[in-house]
Amino acid sequence: MLVGTPIGNLGDLSPRAAEVLGRADVVYCEDTRHSRKLFSHLGLTGVDLRSLHEHNEESRTEEVLLALSAGRTVAVISDAGMPGISDPGGRLVAALVQRDPSIPISVVPGPSAGVAALVVSGLATDRFLFEGFLPRSGKERRMRLSALAVREETTVIFESPLRVAATLRDLLEVCGGSRQLAVVREITKIHEEVWRGDVDGALQWVGDRPLRGEVVLVVSGLPEGSGSPVVDDATLLAELAGRLSAGERTRGVVEEVAGLFGVPRRRVYDLALVWREQSGTGQRGVMREQ
Repeated sequence: MLVGTPIGNLGDLSPRAAEVLGRADVVYCEDTRHSRKLFSHLGLTGVDLRSLHEHNEESRTEEVLLALSAGRTVAVISDAGMPGISDPGGRLVAALVQRDPSIPISVVPGPSAGVAALVVSGLATDRFLFEGFLPRSGKERRMRLSALAVREETTVIFESPLRVAATLRDLLEVCGGSRQLAVVREITKIHEEVWRGDVDGALQWVGDRPLRGEVVLVVSGLPEGSGSPVVDDATLLAELAGRLSAGERTRGVVEEVAGLFGVPRRRVYDLALVWREQSGTGQRGVMREQ
């Protein structure tokens, strides 16, 4: 059983979740010390708690299989929210399904920080993209942010409070300062806070003050009538490849391609870096970004 647990307020645990956890023979959890607080709140003692985190999730598969084969009831939880959503659990389920599709796997739905932040953001909820945690740096982060900038759906991003300001600056570069977003902090907890506005305003609001607690960024999709239709990376790369391979300098190519397709210059610049890496031309002619 995959069991959703509170993301802050312990009162959000459903009666069914409490019942399942109370009768489970073994509960796999992200951090046993953290989970004992939840079980103490429920008045449950003597529960067989075992760790299941990013470093041992794969190795735990055989153990879970043995427990299930022996007829034991196994529950899987994370520290907060739904297991498998930016938390351990997903790889375990995939491994069990691959090993034996007949294994009964069920879920007790519960709180989710991403969905909770989305519905209080005031942004469109009919179509949304769950991005989770962005890569901290490097080419993959640049590519993901560039792709996010042209999505029409609302995007939900999990972020460390220490990196919110840096991510907002990155969003400013790829989306522009007028893109709407919400910064949702400590949802369901005592100090819950929701800030709504645009990227420029969010940067001013955050300033240099350190944020605390869990943070979710909800970013609006590409506004209607904002310019050219969405252009995929393959189209931009093809245009860049033709120009760069002909010896044109990166600075001029980036400016021209961004203007031609009506996309952010930063997105085109990132793709130019990717092309140079893939083509083995190194950093020759690549401009410096300020």
